[in-house]
Amino acid sequence: MKTPLFAILFTILASPLLAADRPNILLFTADDLHAESLGVYGGKPEGLTPNLDAFAAQSMKFNRAHVNAAICAPCRAIIATGRYSHRSGAMGFMPAREDVPDIVTTLQAAGYHAGILGKVGHSTPKKSMKWDYAFDQQDLGNGRNPQIYYERAKTFLKECQDAGKPFYFMVNSHDPHRPYCNPEKLTKGAAMPSKVYTAEDVDVPGFLPDLPGVRAELATYMNSTRRLDDTFGKVMQALEESGQADNTLVLFITDNGIAVPFAKCNAWFHSTRSPLLVRWPGHIQPGSVDDQNFVSVVDFFPTFLDVTKAAVPEGLDGRSFLPLLKGEKQKGREYVFTQIDSKAGGAAVPMRCVQNENYGYIYNPFSNGQYYYRNNNEGKTMAAMNEAAKSDPAIQARVDLFRYRVPEEFYDLKNDPNCLHNLIDNPEYAAKIKELQGQLVAHMKATEDPMLAAFASRDDRTKVDEVLTATYGNWKAKGKKPKK
Repeated sequence: MKTPLFAILFTILASPLLAADRPNILLFTADDLHAESLGVYGGKPEGLTPNLDAFAAQSMKFNRAHVNAAICAPCRAIIATGRYSHRSGAMGFMPAREDVPDIVTTLQAAGYHAGILGKVGHSTPKKSMKWDYAFDQQDLGNGRNPQIYYERAKTFLKECQDAGKPFYFMVNSHDPHRPYCNPEKLTKGAAMPSKVYTAEDVDVPGFLPDLPGVRAELATYMNSTRRLDDTFGKVMQALEESGQADNTLVLFITDNGIAVPFAKCNAWFHSTRSPLLVRWPGHIQPGSVDDQNFVSVVDFFPTFLDVTKAAVPEGLDGRSFLPLLKGEKQKGREYVFTQIDSKAGGAAVPMRCVQNENYGYIYNPFSNGQYYYRNNNEGKTMAAMNEAAKSDPAIQARVDLFRYRVPEEFYDLKNDPNCLHNLIDNPEYAAKIKELQGQLVAHMKATEDPMLAAFASRDDRTKVDEVLTATYGNWKAKGKKPKK
């Protein structure tokens, strides 16, 4: 018996596998970008990020977006798995467990073609997670050449069209990651930015002292930021030329804050705050702004599955924020939870943080008065601070806080987003501190965080050390102050 023609047509039209009927996803990430460098987030000088500012006018802008771990590889593992670091096993520069579902494999099973440009290793936390199309830093002009990104993007988008498949495309710029762009000594393969900046152009972030050495380094950071914007513009050009822009959900974020002291690789406000611009023609109101809801990268996996209608695996920690993109309300977005476990080189410096619209609480179980914190993001900025600290007690106090921390920190983020004044011992804030501690404990219990035991024993240094040793091994070994 022949199948009726109308039944055949219905089957074809209703098929969820038709690429034209299924939204594409393009996730573009910057590398070590200060959120407030973007003009649309109040960045100065005006015009530093013209392509991103123009994109923002077509998008929804989130003002309370964060990454959950302010280090490149752990952050990207959270994006890939939809789980907090201790729930996937990727507690630093280490793989996630193979039994943990990932976004690429999940979308491929739903018929998607998966591509990536740049940061491939950091964005691939499992050996079994295989991209269909991948080019890394060395094939992208050291990850700093907008024209090459454009050409690679065009090739991938054409490949998807030829295959008749929707796509998941993760485009990772290596800008503005160090080494910052010095026009007099360009990194091999890198392109010049479309505009170059000087120390006089710099607007020093409030968490850093305004010193000549700081300004000089931040000028080169701005050059890298401008080149990032150039790269974003070229990738958007490739998308427009492919004819698929109207059916593509595009998101722009950074993987963590700027690579200077008091930002990247920490848990302060400017460590984890990310720009989040989301465009989806016909679904998102252009130029709209969300000032109310906390959204973080752990929410991306479930959101992408909600958008694509792909099957949802068990064990995701995040929640879809598709209702927010549609302009609807969503409860339970009053807090964001962020963390650090171990950093580049394997040193364990566990931090746990919870923030709401007004306040932020941080627990630093590694801080014992002797552990000497350091990272590979200090550069000329820290050198300038160290020199100034010799004659400026206030800067010396900042350096000491950066190096040794204190076990607990509490900040009035509304009035002190730069986290300059720790209010943990101020009795006026006792109730607020207790509230955020309670939220953090509830989160740690829900996600089976091994640092819960340390927090519960935080007044007993011996027990805290035992918990850290059981979790991270010989964690104290890399916390010795270097000899002069």
